[in-house]
Amino acid sequence: MADLSTYYMGIPVKNPFVAGASGYTKDMDSIRKIEDNGAGAIVISSLFEEQIKLQRFLLEDELTRYDDWHAEMTDIFPDVKHSGPEEHLMWVEKAVKAVDVPVIGSLNCTEQETWVEWAKKMEETGCHGLELNFFAIPNDPNRRASDIESEQLDIARSVASEVSVPVSAKLSAFYTNPLNFITELDKTGIRGLVLFNRMFHPSIDIERESGRFPFNLSSRNDHRVPLRFVGLLHGKTNAGLCASNGIHSGDDALEVLLAGSDVFQAVSTLYLNGFDVIEKILSRISSWMDSKGYSTLDEFRGKLSEEKSAERFAYRGSQYVKMLIHSDRYLERPTLI
Repeated sequence: MADLSTYYMGIPVKNPFVAGASGYTKDMDSIRKIEDNGAGAIVISSLFEEQIKLQRFLLEDELTRYDDWHAEMTDIFPDVKHSGPEEHLMWVEKAVKAVDVPVIGSLNCTEQETWVEWAKKMEETGCHGLELNFFAIPNDPNRRASDIESEQLDIARSVASEVSVPVSAKLSAFYTNPLNFITELDKTGIRGLVLFNRMFHPSIDIERESGRFPFNLSSRNDHRVPLRFVGLLHGKTNAGLCASNGIHSGDDALEVLLAGSDVFQAVSTLYLNGFDVIEKILSRISSWMDSKGYSTLDEFRGKLSEEKSAERFAYRGSQYVKMLIHSDRYLERPTLI
């Protein structure tokens, strides 16, 4: 029988299915269901800097609203240790104690001091690793891309040096040259790379003429973007590779593993297909491995990466014309019913 055990960020996991940060991973009942259905690891829902700043502001406002009513009354409220973001830390600690699979904390901040401060606090929960979500909204035309990248590299370096648990970076695909940035990021002490984050994008209700905020689930073909970069990076980075976005089935998972991913993250398929899809995905991987004669993931992982594949041009966008010329060889034709 196939052995699906592997490592991610140096953390041993029983299989490559990682439940990504979502609404499901901030609820203990769903976390237990994710574990019961066989997930190898769980990323807890993210703590955002906006939450930290808002809660600090609201708490300060509440604690000082009635201060100094008279000369002898300087503070009518006691110190509050567990409020707002602190509750999130308590939640992560609770999750770590409740399940037997590795639990990874997730941070989504903007300022370097906040990243480091809360990474340290997150480590104290007992989590097995940290995931840093990097994304800079390009809303300032005068800010150079190199400035943004340098800032993110400094954050990664600072966090990785200040905590003892392994740190991963969840990236967007919107760098001018993601490979160059990842190469530099690999030098900071980061132990894992999650490719790629699924970003929020605004939408508009044309009848109400107002903004709307739809639930932004992935579709199956979305996994082709992380597949490309996993394939390009396999064997060329010290950090573990985690494909994320659009992995809905066992076949999708097998594709990114063949490209070179150590593990994969999935979220949308849990919402669309239920928690038992975890078991179905793992069962498909296992049965495929048995049919091919593979005993472990390492025997085929990266077999079709850019470094090892005979058709390396498939990873190089500049060769798209070649694919069109030889479309009879490379493009799948739809089946007519």
